[in-house]
Amino acid sequence: MNELFSVAGKVVVITGGTGVLGSCIGKYLASECAKVVLLGRRKDEGDKIVSEIEAAGGEAVFLVSDVMNPEIVQANCDEVMARYGRVDALLNAAGGNMPGATIAPSGTIFDIHVEDFERVLNVNLTGTVIPTQIFLKPMVEAGQGAIVNFSSMAAFRPMTRVMGYAAAKAGISNFTAFLANEVATKFTSQIRVNAIAPGFFLTHQNRSLLTNPDGSLTPRGEDVIRQTPFKRFGRPEELCGTIQYLISDASAFVTGTVAVVDGGFNVFAM
Repeated sequence: MNELFSVAGKVVVITGGTGVLGSCIGKYLASECAKVVLLGRRKDEGDKIVSEIEAAGGEAVFLVSDVMNPEIVQANCDEVMARYGRVDALLNAAGGNMPGATIAPSGTIFDIHVEDFERVLNVNLTGTVIPTQIFLKPMVEAGQGAIVNFSSMAAFRPMTRVMGYAAAKAGISNFTAFLANEVATKFTSQIRVNAIAPGFFLTHQNRSLLTNPDGSLTPRGEDVIRQTPFKRFGRPEELCGTIQYLISDASAFVTGTVAVVDGGFNVFAM
């Protein structure tokens, strides 16, 4: 059997593990025999996801976390190390947006709440840096590992409305490139750092921006579909293959990249 894409036995930590995308990826990796550690704020939801994984024959654990609190994330890492003795991959899927960091269709730059803008920058960008600092240490000690950050279509284009979120995701793409070089040149080429940039997937964060309560598309949703050659939103499970590639030996010579999974949105042309 070809083991090139295998993740069997790998200890994979996922921040934002109770989100739509994080939980779907966690369930998939567990089905591929990875040992999945979900980090998130919502214990009830996290325990429910773990139960579903275990019922399907997989292995997972949920740890209450806060990616903005280094002490809590360090405690999470200590617990993972005590349980498994290593960290093979970190997926930085935590993030989100706030109304105060967006501009309404009838609004202007003057309507941005700077405090909310800072919070969105922090939860997305700083909330990627903190877990990376902490979970990278055992990877460096082991001499191997993989980190996958979550960028966005908003990192490629100056999209209307989502000013804070776009700035944060652009920062994540830049941080990914920086860290890939930093780790390879100062530690080892056996630790790879990449990012994934999902196109438009319906999540708790964007559902109300893209769809109406009856499921029909909002004007913004219609514009997204118009610019997506596949003419639909992505399905969460369609991220799983790219994630598996990025944390498996199949991508052994790949670092500093942003893998786009968007149905063609980023290459749309009139």
